[in-house]
Amino acid sequence: MQADEVEIGMRVRYPRTGTTGRVVALQNEMGRVFAELDSTHLRYRVDQLVPAGVLGERSRGTKEDLEERVRKEREFLSATAFQEAISHTDQSCEGGG
Repeated sequence: MQADEVEIGMRVRYPRTGTTGRVVALQNEMGRVFAELDSTHLRYRVDQLVPAGVLGERSRGTKEDLEERVRKEREFLSATAFQEAISHTDQSCEGGG
């Protein structure tokens, strides 16, 4: 993000760690702008932040989309290749090594 895009109170995310919070302060040091987040009270370079979605926001899928996903999953699990692969294991869950 650019420095002029960030405002106090804006929800942002630092993608490298997944840290999300609201900007509580902006500070200019040595030609770079830093934003302090309320969640960590640490400062992050503004150019490293991305806007965060609304808290609790989820993608809205339709009932038909969900039914289609379930149908595809059932189809995959009942496929011959998958059943054959399972039949060649002893299902002991040993990792080896």
